[in-house]
Amino acid sequence: MSVLFVSDIHLSPERPAIVRAFLDFLSQPHTETEALYILGDLFEAWIGDDDPSEMALNVKNALKALSEKGVKLYVQRGNRDFTLGKNFASQTGAQLLDDEHVIDYFGLTALVMHGDSLCTDDLDYQKFRRKSRHPIYLWCLIHLPLKIRQNIASNWRRQSAAANSNKASEIMDVNSQAVIEVMSKHNVSTLIHGHTHRPDTHHIDIGRRIVLGDWDQKGWCLTLNEQGLNQTSFTIV
Repeated sequence: MSVLFVSDIHLSPERPAIVRAFLDFLSQPHTETEALYILGDLFEAWIGDDDPSEMALNVKNALKALSEKGVKLYVQRGNRDFTLGKNFASQTGAQLLDDEHVIDYFGLTALVMHGDSLCTDDLDYQKFRRKSRHPIYLWCLIHLPLKIRQNIASNWRRQSAAANSNKASEIMDVNSQAVIEVMSKHNVSTLIHGHTHRPDTHHIDIGRRIVLGDWDQKGWCLTLNEQGLNQTSFTIV
């Protein structure tokens, strides 16, 4: 048996090749898969669990079909889809996880995160993150009319692209002290996260930090089994 981890698929109707690749990934037999962890930013922008788009319906149906085959689904919210809620979970058979979640498989204990909270040098983003995760803000947002939420999501994407183009790459990466603090907090020597789009394994004093790849030119998946951890990629056409 194995456990799979993916992150930053950024599904959107404007990226049909990515949508097809992810649906193909979900439709594979997965007879040896015990669980699938999606560590944030499954969607490029999630406007609410009432998203009526064909893409949203197809993805939810595919996730539900996989969970009905016995694969346990776990989803963390990312900076692009932090409004994922209970209806999405019930419609897909997934369990929504907290921002910091400890797993234990095959003798490995690890912390899984989306990773955006670790980018503490990006002060503007962290300010927005604190505001957008506030329960009152979230309640107000998801109760806005659908059309308004769609416009807000479009504006956020444009603003994010413009802001990131003017930031040094180091600012948008994780802060090493934040990594050490969160790993020490949970007493783990392995951290798995996404968000930065820089797939790699970093060895640090207290263990290792494994960064998942984003789905763009390639799709990425980290596999954990009795042999250990292995991240692989495949070309998306």
